[in-house]
Amino acid sequence: MAKAKKLPSGSWRCQVFDHTDENGKRHYRSFTVDDPSAAGRREAERLAAIFAAEKKTESNPCAMPFRTALAQYISDREAVLSPATIREYKRSLKTDLQDLMDKRICDLTQDIIQQAINKESMTHSPKSVRNMHGLISAVLRAYRPEFALHTALPQKERPELYIPTDAEVKKIIEYVSGTVMELPVLLAAFGPMRRGEICALDSRHIDGCTVHVCQNMVRNDRGEWVIKQPKSYAGNRYIDYPDFVAQKWNGISGPVVQLNPANISDRFQIILKHTGVHPFRFHDLRHYSASILHALGIPDAYIMQRGGWGSDGVLKAVYRHALDDKATEMNMRANLYFQTLCNTKCNTE
Repeated sequence: MAKAKKLPSGSWRCQVFDHTDENGKRHYRSFTVDDPSAAGRREAERLAAIFAAEKKTESNPCAMPFRTALAQYISDREAVLSPATIREYKRSLKTDLQDLMDKRICDLTQDIIQQAINKESMTHSPKSVRNMHGLISAVLRAYRPEFALHTALPQKERPELYIPTDAEVKKIIEYVSGTVMELPVLLAAFGPMRRGEICALDSRHIDGCTVHVCQNMVRNDRGEWVIKQPKSYAGNRYIDYPDFVAQKWNGISGPVVQLNPANISDRFQIILKHTGVHPFRFHDLRHYSASILHALGIPDAYIMQRGGWGSDGVLKAVYRHALDDKATEMNMRANLYFQTLCNTKCNTE
């Protein structure tokens, strides 16, 4: 084991062999501890010993550049991860965290990673940056598990969600009546089902008014639309629809909707323009459904089950302001009722 030497400053420094470059020159890694006591010497030697233990030959994962490690991480998990997740990982490999890509796994430090995250924060949203950091963390857990990350990440942004009104939803439903977009709108607004779940729905998954949500359509890394399991464990669920919605799929055999998620989004924006409805995403029909269920006094546990949310925390974190807005509307209606009551019965008495 390498021995620490005391520097003129009083600090302890321990050097350990790192690598030999292409010119045959030997390079060493230094570990310096400011504590002049024997404890400082032991700490410098401990750090050097850790480095020596994890210092890799070319066959050892820690010697891999981060780019190679990330590519290997993706390859090892292609059979078990969602095609959409694999697509996003491969995109990140090409475009994100380029300052880290050529550095060896064993050379990464908290400072290097923090600087890379700081740089990405200049051009990406907090959510995107957090996703990048999650990928760094996953790769390090796989190839350098003893390295604990403590990165400062950008604050989460409160999502700007839009809740269409009853009148807007009714106007849209009337406009799409009898078209290929009728069922997607009904399934999302009264389900609430996601775009991919709607596109993957087959008549085999329907029994009367009950829909078994057990598939999802996503785009893979080759740009192809493929059918997979639901987005999460909670996504596999049963939804009972009103009779008037069930009537719309009577006689359909096979895929219920002959569209992919991109088709739905594109057509929905055209529908909004033609109807003059305030612009919002097709996905926001889920906000509408959740807010209506909440306003009706439906327990959160049932809203979670119906919408495929995995936890109460997820539901509240994403949709709380939608539910609060609907609650405000309900409170105003209640107060108006009480005011009207007292302006008539109470005052006349």
